[in-house]
Amino acid sequence: MNSHAEPRLLNRELGTLAFNRRVLAQALDATIPPLERLRYLCIVASNLDEFFETRVAQLQDLEEHDAAATTPDGLRIGEALRLIADDAHALVAEKYRVLQQSIYPLLESIGVHFVTSGQWTAAQQRWARAYFEREVLPVLTPIGLDPAHPFPKVLNKSLNFAVQLEGADAFGRNVDLGIIQAPRALPRVLALPRELRDRRYGFVLLSSLMQAFAGDLFPGLKVLGVHQFRVTRNSELFVDDDTITNLRTALQGELRARHYGDAVRLEVAAGCPQPLLERLMRENALRAEDCYQVDGPVNLARLQSIIDLVSDHELQFPAHQPALPADWPGPGPALFERIRAGDLLLHHPYDSFGPVVDMVRAAAVDPDVLAIKQTIYRAGSNSALMEALIDAARAGKEVTVVLELMARLDEETNINWAARLEAEGAHVVYGVVGFKCHAKMLLIVRREKSGRRAVQLRRYVHVGTGNYHMRTAALYTDFGLMTADEAICADVNQVFVEITGSSQFAPLRRLWQSPFSLYDKLVHSIRNEARVARAGGRARIWARVNALVEPGVIDELYKASKAGVEIRLLVRGPCMLRPGVAGLSDNIRVRSIIGRFLEHSRIFHFHAEGSSEVWLSSADWMERNLFRRVEIAVPVLDRKARAKIIEEGLRVHWRCPGNAWDMDAAGNWRRARAWRSGRSSQLALIEARAAG
Repeated sequence: MNSHAEPRLLNRELGTLAFNRRVLAQALDATIPPLERLRYLCIVASNLDEFFETRVAQLQDLEEHDAAATTPDGLRIGEALRLIADDAHALVAEKYRVLQQSIYPLLESIGVHFVTSGQWTAAQQRWARAYFEREVLPVLTPIGLDPAHPFPKVLNKSLNFAVQLEGADAFGRNVDLGIIQAPRALPRVLALPRELRDRRYGFVLLSSLMQAFAGDLFPGLKVLGVHQFRVTRNSELFVDDDTITNLRTALQGELRARHYGDAVRLEVAAGCPQPLLERLMRENALRAEDCYQVDGPVNLARLQSIIDLVSDHELQFPAHQPALPADWPGPGPALFERIRAGDLLLHHPYDSFGPVVDMVRAAAVDPDVLAIKQTIYRAGSNSALMEALIDAARAGKEVTVVLELMARLDEETNINWAARLEAEGAHVVYGVVGFKCHAKMLLIVRREKSGRRAVQLRRYVHVGTGNYHMRTAALYTDFGLMTADEAICADVNQVFVEITGSSQFAPLRRLWQSPFSLYDKLVHSIRNEARVARAGGRARIWARVNALVEPGVIDELYKASKAGVEIRLLVRGPCMLRPGVAGLSDNIRVRSIIGRFLEHSRIFHFHAEGSSEVWLSSADWMERNLFRRVEIAVPVLDRKARAKIIEEGLRVHWRCPGNAWDMDAAGNWRRARAWRSGRSSQLALIEARAAG
């Protein structure tokens, strides 16, 4: 291990697993409604899927090509993978203990009962068989393994069953193993008819049907055992920057291949015989540490459908109605007057995302609007905002959409939107090859006349920390700023010109931009606080990001801490910085907020010799965001808006510890002091909006 790196940096992947432990702790919190506790468990399962598909897959690739390589914290790749596997196995075991010992009993207590095949009554048995024969059997394709039918390469994260068999088939072939892949269209959780339940809600898992009736797929053979398994594959997309001529076409080809990437993890239900387990590992070229035997369904994320099937609001968080600004005029020309009168700051989901949609809808039908430009990273498959852009293009507006096709796991959705936009005449640009466009920007150009002055063109901008995604805007905390400030508007326009055209980077008046200036400006601001502290002045850095893993930024924060700068960091996920190390980071505190909403905002606040600078950004403090993406940070110029961000985005999370975790120098996370008696910061903000 690199002795220099060890005390300065923590491991990123272990930090990601630690974040999921904090989420899993929510599933054990008795103050949280039952269905929400189930949701947290499912979130952890889904997060771990992506963790293996991306982070573990990348490390395994690196180990294969350069076994001597090291991670930023100084570990050799092989050693890092072993530590990650140990920690992941412990987390997965804990996840299933929570399922069996907490979530299942909790669901039973509220009348939600899972009926396994061994518990079926005669009537339930008849219903189950009829359902299997009508809805399941016709879409299944059993594969009996023999020299002509080798082990199939099953789809990424698909539910599969290994069926142990005995006997000879119709052709006289001895068959000892069959594989059945459950199509993704089949629901994994089935609601029992009301008349067959003895509880308020009754459910049967698809795996129970397969366990009971798998023999129907291999008539004449004896079924010795049916075992669930699931393979997670490398989901990174490879697009060769040097050879592609059409990114969309190249990406569509890669998306088809994603489902069959190299295996990185095997999940098997407990009780699978060791010889079969070894065969599954061998067929997928996996090692023992890559195999996870689990006490329950192999895909816990699918249990989230129970929340919709039960649909009892008393078992979920109380309904939250985002607030509209008191002076918001709605979707019409008056909203441009409102923005021109002064900046408007929105804090989602406490404030409604509606004004952002209104802005695009108004622009689509306003005869004075000439052009709309917008970046889209994630929008979802069902989006009123995207429909408004299509309406604008259909109405003859100049619509330019920078649509990031490489948005992980949203590529197919974005390709579909691109096709629809282009069909209506919109200009669709797929970002910059090699630099994902992650900036959140909307620019509207409007023709206006003011008094006796001649008609002029005026620009309006929305910039934010989160995606233009209406569903996540109700679940993620993000800030958005609407402004007509000419310098900010000119900068946003310049960024669009760089992306859509071909030009050299021109210094911006207001914005910081990755990959050109954001890192340097950030470092300059940190160093400025250190300079003030060394001179005996008051110096402060408060920031909020989703991840802090860029070594250069971390080193600058260490230097600032040594100089005496007060540093408070809200880091939702992985953090490689060690806080509270004597002589290195004495003045740094790190806190993570885990609650009802996913903390997603990026805020940089510098004391700046009393001028109190506040920046909103799309960029986390990660190498990819600072050097390999198109990102922006925008200054908040309005005094009231700055105060709102400092209070609602930063201070409240240090004042209200009910959903806070604090990190120590070893990278361990513990509940903040007085968390049980402390108020949740998110609840405080919900109540503040409700009170008006």
